[in-house]
Amino acid sequence: MSIRTALVTGAAGFIGSHLVEALLEQGVQVRAFVRYSSDHHIGNLRWLPAEKRAALEIVFGDLRDWDAVLSAARGVDAIFHLGALIAIPYSYRQPRDVVDVNVGGTLNVLLAARELGTPRLVITSTSEVYGTAQYEPIDEKHPLHPQSPYAASKVAQDALALSFYATYELPVRIVRPFNTFGPRQSARAVIPTIISQALAQDEVRLGALHPTRDLTYVSDTVRGFLLAAESEAALGQVVNLGTGQTISIGELARRIIALIGRDVPIVSDAQRVRPAKSEVLRLRSNNALARELIGWQPLISLDEGLQRTIDWIAEHLDLFDPRRYAV
Repeated sequence: MSIRTALVTGAAGFIGSHLVEALLEQGVQVRAFVRYSSDHHIGNLRWLPAEKRAALEIVFGDLRDWDAVLSAARGVDAIFHLGALIAIPYSYRQPRDVVDVNVGGTLNVLLAARELGTPRLVITSTSEVYGTAQYEPIDEKHPLHPQSPYAASKVAQDALALSFYATYELPVRIVRPFNTFGPRQSARAVIPTIISQALAQDEVRLGALHPTRDLTYVSDTVRGFLLAAESEAALGQVVNLGTGQTISIGELARRIIALIGRDVPIVSDAQRVRPAKSEVLRLRSNNALARELIGWQPLISLDEGLQRTIDWIAEHLDLFDPRRYAV
């Protein structure tokens, strides 16, 4: 890579930790921005091999703290901004917190990059900004229709980033992953929820089974971040990262259960059903622009990715409480 030093916000998260690991493998000097806790918990970065953790600079702080963000951004030639509150059910309960972090935190990152003249900036969006598909596959020109406070916060974040590109020529690229999955993902996501229940319980409890999702394995999503950062053609652009294939939640659960090899029934759980107008029913990406601008395409099949994820969760089942609905 041409990038030699990088800041990754949200580095302790699911995708963030995989991105940090990929950057380290490319020889990049990485500074990981991790939300402060009293025990200095580093989240998913703990799964990195010891030699990689030793090469990593970890900075604790809060995205809402301008001084902390500015300090963390000094001296890097790329910022990968993944830091966010991403749980949709949590955004129903605490919308102000989600907006403060996702919008205010992104504004701090943009302002820091402008002040410091950071050469490359990759912002993380989400397919949730599209809402239920008005046409499929969804390209980047699809109308934005956020159906949750979380999705609305990401629409605002994206608009801010693009405005900084237009106003200040800030070197922004926006990647818009569809539903990413893989090892290290928490139980607040549907695939770890299904897997952990199917491994440990005699039934799998889910909300709505009919919504469809475009599922991308985490290594493919991370590769999209790296390619976008290197691409001059992606400047000022929003790029979808998705497979272009869909599966319903019900069929996904049945496929996971078959891969695990247990005869486990699927049960509807009312507390897991989202408000009717908030549930995104259909998401399938058009990834033609990603192929054109950054040379990206998915490489890992759904079944291969699911098996890798099942294997990881089976080895770390003690991290999950299948009886609890994780928000």
